Amino acid sequence: MTSGLMAAAVTVTAMPGLGLTMVQAEEKKTLKVAMECSYAPYNWTQPDDSNGAVPISGSSDYAYGYDVMMAKHICDELGYDLEIVKLDWDSLVPAVQSGKVDCVIAGQSITSERQQMVDFTEPYYYASIITLVKSDGDYADAASVADLKGVTCTSQQNTIWYDSCLPQIEDANILPAQESAPAMLVALESGKCDAVVTDMPTGMAACVAYPDFKLLDFSGTDGDFDVSDEDINIGISVQKGNTELLDALNSVLDKMTEDDYTKMMDEAISVQPLSE
Repeated sequence: MTSGLMAAAVTVTAMPGLGLTMVQAEEKKTLKVAMECSYAPYNWTQPDDSNGAVPISGSSDYAYGYDVMMAKHICDELGYDLEIVKLDWDSLVPAVQSGKVDCVIAGQSITSERQQMVDFTEPYYYASIITLVKSDGDYADAASVADLKGVTCTSQQNTIWYDSCLPQIEDANILPAQESAPAMLVALESGKCDAVVTDMPTGMAACVAYPDFKLLDFSGTDGDFDVSDEDINIGISVQKGNTELLDALNSVLDKMTEDDYTKMMDEAISVQPLSE
């Protein structure tokens, strides 16, 4: 199946004296991008268009965050209009597979399992794995995964944080996976668990929203989680075989650097809505 990008308009021009009307199809297309709109700082929902937020399709709300900023940049570069489609995490891959949306820009890791179902661009962010605990909790001084022994923990469902990282903690009491990133953070804040494992941007944003959280970063040490590049490389997913769209997206990403990604993510974190 080819790209779901749709032509947006047709211009009709009268030609006086020639008795002709010239119909000129414009090449403006709409890129339908799916995301959760509830996964700060990657994406979130807000009530207005402040900071450049984009309307959510079929809703009076707006979406913003790193993924929206990236989607806007891609559309600006390619000359596309942008439509944001809000979907649950587990609905993202099926939406791409079925052609309901053109792509997913939602903080997805480029895992081998997902690559069997969709195609991915090159990474548009590199997200290291971190642990969040309460600053006054029993694990606040943990300096390695080994120091988390016996911890009660959870994370978001269908993520490498839950499926791959939590089982590496010795004697961990692993609670059921949470349906969303906000739910995962609420579990920690409410005391249902002692720790959650997530990625660096999510952790940094969470510490702004929850000042009593502490971020533990074991990366670069012998005590880190055992993860591969595919676990921390974040990509844009498209329908299998849609090379036209994949090449177009990569043509934009090829011009960007890790510094560009970091600057954009820092901006997203600085304007994310704080918890109520």
